Amino acid sequence: MSLDFSEAELHRYSRHILLAEVGATGQGKLRDARVLVVGAGGLGAPLTLYLAAAGVGTIGLVDHDTLELSNLQRQVVHDTTRIGRNKAESAAQTLAALNPEVRVEVHPCRLDAETAAAIIPRYDLVCDGTDNFDTRFLLGDACHLLRRPLVSAAVLRFEGQLSTFKSFLGAPHPCHRCLHPEPPPPGLVPSCSEAGVLGAVTGVMGTLQATEVLKEILGIGTGMSGRLLLWDALDTRFRDIRLRRDPACALCGEAATIRDLSAHRAGGSGLVCEATAATSFAPGEAA
Repeated sequence: MSLDFSEAELHRYSRHILLAEVGATGQGKLRDARVLVVGAGGLGAPLTLYLAAAGVGTIGLVDHDTLELSNLQRQVVHDTTRIGRNKAESAAQTLAALNPEVRVEVHPCRLDAETAAAIIPRYDLVCDGTDNFDTRFLLGDACHLLRRPLVSAAVLRFEGQLSTFKSFLGAPHPCHRCLHPEPPPPGLVPSCSEAGVLGAVTGVMGTLQATEVLKEILGIGTGMSGRLLLWDALDTRFRDIRLRRDPACALCGEAATIRDLSAHRAGGSGLVCEATAATSFAPGEAA
């Protein structure tokens, strides 16, 4: 790890470097880190903005979707002039303008089993900012099998939740399936497009998600593995619930039956993309 910062970098990150828990060594860790964000929407917007501002050296963005007017109520990494553009590419343009010191790698596709296996190993840590159960379960399974920490957040209406999953480390760390063994039946849980969401709620949860990512990279504070944070915005109430590893879990349990991503392949979810041909915006470049 190099601590050879330019004068501009020392000035940009001066408030970090002043923190005893971060300092120049911690800022070097952030510069060397590679973080994958799946979803450049309501959660991914504040998450990626704060990761780029913090100086995370390489940020990967996965999103197949195009920007719509209704997204702008909460997806603050985009603007009105980019309606119709791919969200990952739009977000990359904003991040490059915010901090030209970071590298943004764009994967403009929906994550499926094949692309997950190709993309995730390139990064140190993965963030779940998705809005559907198929991709959430794919990410949970893939990060366990590929041994990558997963920082996951979710929102609906006026509520949010947050946790970190590092079950590949073994007990006592639970996995995503220890919390939710199987996806709910179709139609049981409404989406944000069906039930609505207060825009600022995604901002709070995405910012909390960014904080946990930075803590994981820096190795400071108490992490969220084995814990579930619940926030009710209407009551302004946070609850911290303990998550226990399930010995019978199909993914991380003593007799695990999920050993690869074949079930996700059988489902045929996602659009195939060339993961190796991701567009990159190197430090100093703009989209």
